Amino acid sequence: MTDYQLANLQVFLVEPSHTQQQIISHFLNACDINDITCLNSGAELFERLHHSRPDLIISSMYLPDMTGVELVTSLRKHDESYEMAFLLISSETNIKYLEPIRQAGAIAILPKPFTRQALETALHSTLEYVRPEKLNLTHLDIEDLSVLLVDDSEFSLKYLTRVFENIGVGQIVTAHDGKQGLQMFNQQYFDLVVTDYNMPQMDGLQLVDHIRNHSERGSVPILMVTSEQNESRLAAIEKSEVSAILDKPFEATSIKRLLINLLN
Repeated sequence: MTDYQLANLQVFLVEPSHTQQQIISHFLNACDINDITCLNSGAELFERLHHSRPDLIISSMYLPDMTGVELVTSLRKHDESYEMAFLLISSETNIKYLEPIRQAGAIAILPKPFTRQALETALHSTLEYVRPEKLNLTHLDIEDLSVLLVDDSEFSLKYLTRVFENIGVGQIVTAHDGKQGLQMFNQQYFDLVVTDYNMPQMDGLQLVDHIRNHSERGSVPILMVTSEQNESRLAAIEKSEVSAILDKPFEATSIKRLLINLLN
């Protein structure tokens, strides 16, 4: 992605603090982004969205009329909102508040204070999301790739679907938990399985175990996408037979890099 493309990004910044507006705008200007609309509340944002659709919405966690969680949940309820990327900038560290943001398909969650490098990474991820480029694989046509996405979060499934469609995957099947995912896996052929970890009915590790040890296609690449923070659970994931692990939120470039490693 070129700096010219980065400079063309349109950003809505939802931040009640004038000082924080200035700080974040300064960082965006340093990244060659000047099309910035500063808003003070969620209500102002949704009113503005009736007239204009930005590439990226940047929000703090706590607004005068709603939280960042409520804001992104409202955005993700409408399919057209998935055309816009969402970035949270917050000093909040409580997993209770951050987890819904991760599940909703945020481009990134940046702490306060953040570095210019971290912001630039998030901005380039935004470009990958709103102006995607088809992935080229050496031995496979990406359009012929069949992918099974398994996640109990409807928001996360929509986001994952969008990311894989963006890179050119032509055949995507979704499942809402491990049990349903296993049923689908046993019914048709898939080149790749992408699964969440924490799910009802059957979690990601149980799904991986069934595929690896109780199916005829146990060697299929499996990518686990998780927001898990518990060290013992993370250790269990790392010891499992997944092909790769990706944290939520993730960069679209990470998906491309992993697919090249797994499928080429």
